[in-house]
Amino acid sequence: MKIALLGTGFGQAHAAVYAARGDVEVVMFGRDAEKTAKVAGRFGFASSTTMDAAFEDPSFDLVDICLPVQLHAPYVLRALEAGKHALVELPLADNLADARRVAEAAARSDKHVFVDMFERFIPAHQPLFDAVREGVYGRLEQLTLWNRTAHLWPGASLGLKVLPLEAMHSDMDIIARTLGLPRDVTVTSVERDENSAAIDAAFRFDGAAARSSVSSLMPMPWGARGGYTATFEHGVLDATSTMGFDGKPSGTVTAYTADGPRELDLPAADQYTAMIDHVLDVLRGGAENRIAPDSVLDALTLTLDVERKVNGPR
Repeated sequence: MKIALLGTGFGQAHAAVYAARGDVEVVMFGRDAEKTAKVAGRFGFASSTTMDAAFEDPSFDLVDICLPVQLHAPYVLRALEAGKHALVELPLADNLADARRVAEAAARSDKHVFVDMFERFIPAHQPLFDAVREGVYGRLEQLTLWNRTAHLWPGASLGLKVLPLEAMHSDMDIIARTLGLPRDVTVTSVERDENSAAIDAAFRFDGAAARSSVSSLMPMPWGARGGYTATFEHGVLDATSTMGFDGKPSGTVTAYTADGPRELDLPAADQYTAMIDHVLDVLRGGAENRIAPDSVLDALTLTLDVERKVNGPR
């Protein structure tokens, strides 16, 4: 399978996964020829600055889009028009109209579109999804998610203009999948400078509450850490994890019930490898698409609500 990987920034996280496989051929595309060649060479890939080739060259099967958010929807639509599968970094779009256009185009096409909802593949999250779906501990009453990070990606802003769409979207997906869409949302934010900030969002449901807290105010030795506490009628799931640019987190989940605490066994998997494994498995007919565009619309609705409260209407 031949893959056109667009973007030399966060595209490196995808590149590291592809480089560990022996069944794909990758060409990395970027705007700066020297930088693109340097990054691509680190992974053993060819490089190009001719972005049109990713869509016009019939040898490419999948276009992997790791570009600025405003380009996500247009490039997915272009990939579908060119008869190619598309994998796009989250969020799918920076507005619901474009997201719905992509979802509708994907539904009409015989090609797959995947949105990198990587949190669905984090091992520590699966016990939460299973508990809600199966009613293991009764009804979910309170969910708190947090993510605090240093500036691990040189040159990338993690300020208020960026955090809602690019750092809180995963939490919004977890909230939407476990509790649905809330009755109302309250948001508080603090800004150190244009690249460093924190946001705290509270969500009210009928009979339940949720909170998401994200911060880029941490010093470099902190790295990146996150987790959740899910309180059910008859138990609590408490998760903590460390995450880095290499996409290889470590984490634990502890279940607390009347019988006492119990640490759950988690598979040894990282989210980016698991996500890309899933994409390639679907393309080879081995699985159903779990990260299709229509499955992310509720999460994007919630994310854009937070974005408007932080930064105003787009």
